[in-house]
Amino acid sequence: MSNSKQSIIIASAAYIVMHSCIRKKNKRDKRWWVKQLYKSREIYSGSTLLEDLKFQEISGQFQNFVRMSSQDFELLINMIGPKITKLNTRMRMAVPVKERLAITLRFLATGDSYTSMQYLFKVSKQLISSIVPETCRALIEVLKKYVKMPSSPEEWLLVAEQYEELWNFPNCLGAMDGKHIALQAPINSGSEYYNYKSHFSIVLFALVDANYNFIFADTGCQGRISDGGVFKHSTLHKRLQSNDLNIPTARSLPGRNQVVEYVFLGDEAFPLCKHIMKPFSGTHQKGSMERIFNYLLSRARRIVENVFGISSAVFRILRKPMLLEPEKAELVVMTIVLLHNFLRRNKQSRTLYNPTGTFDADVDGQFVPGNWRETLNEKMSSLIPIRTLPRKSPKEAQDTRKEFAAYFTSNGRICWQDQYA
Repeated sequence: MSNSKQSIIIASAAYIVMHSCIRKKNKRDKRWWVKQLYKSREIYSGSTLLEDLKFQEISGQFQNFVRMSSQDFELLINMIGPKITKLNTRMRMAVPVKERLAITLRFLATGDSYTSMQYLFKVSKQLISSIVPETCRALIEVLKKYVKMPSSPEEWLLVAEQYEELWNFPNCLGAMDGKHIALQAPINSGSEYYNYKSHFSIVLFALVDANYNFIFADTGCQGRISDGGVFKHSTLHKRLQSNDLNIPTARSLPGRNQVVEYVFLGDEAFPLCKHIMKPFSGTHQKGSMERIFNYLLSRARRIVENVFGISSAVFRILRKPMLLEPEKAELVVMTIVLLHNFLRRNKQSRTLYNPTGTFDADVDGQFVPGNWRETLNEKMSSLIPIRTLPRKSPKEAQDTRKEFAAYFTSNGRICWQDQYA
């Protein structure tokens, strides 16, 4: 064999050996990298995440991370655990229930992108994109009992008694409002979700009681629908029209003779009708019957404004346009609604979620703004008010509003109202 042929054979053999060594080295490096990745994930998985944050609970780190106490966190784990374990896909089950819940709550608390979340939890953004909606569905299923509309006249009367006792507004069954939730432009949606503010959005319509709790919430109405149609598309309106709400029988206001219906309180965006009261339009003289009525109605309606405000101050995903498709955005918004009521279910949870000074208050009639207003302003929130629309009101509803106004200047007068109205 010539020297040239021998050199070629030796060179070829050397190439094969070197190529095999390089491939083995790359495979070892990849295995090592994957192993290290999952080692770093362990600090956020299983009981370790709960223990690490629980250790820091005294300094408030746990509550700041997931917006609730460790006791509430553990309770939610036990509640959604059976729902999550039904997902038997290998990739999904690789992430423990505790970590799934922590990822979802952290996403709601900050509104960070999936890309940012993956560096915190060492979970791919593709997996996070499936974890968040699935966990939200589980939370909605187990927490839906915490938002319950009264189903009998007796239950509605309890709501009315609280409004009269706490906010000096009799025959009131709740305060309602609607907000556009800003979204990124949905794929292939055209103008379906495009609203009057030149944003893409879905609408959250809500009814709240006198204790800052949701008693009804409806999400998913497309932003393109006129704001007058938001209420008409809600389940509440449909049931109101069909007399299916079991509203108590009309009664006269305390010390008065004229019988008036029980009503829901709204602002100028809602129609004035048999069971809905809204302010008198225009500017009125100080101390006039109309101005006093507007003051007391706005004072009672401030409850729903506070509920929206504190929800967006705590769950900051509501502060900026959601980078989600409408269906997933609906899940996120409804989850926040249910978590709000869940975290207000007892004194201990309520104190952590809404510490003293959180909500607006009245001190002898003087308005004291809640702490949520200091951390939230219109530019920081993606909650857009629904638009005011002029409407012609039926005479029956106008007469009811005048009777309320007359009551507030006579039997229902508050000693300090003339000073502020």
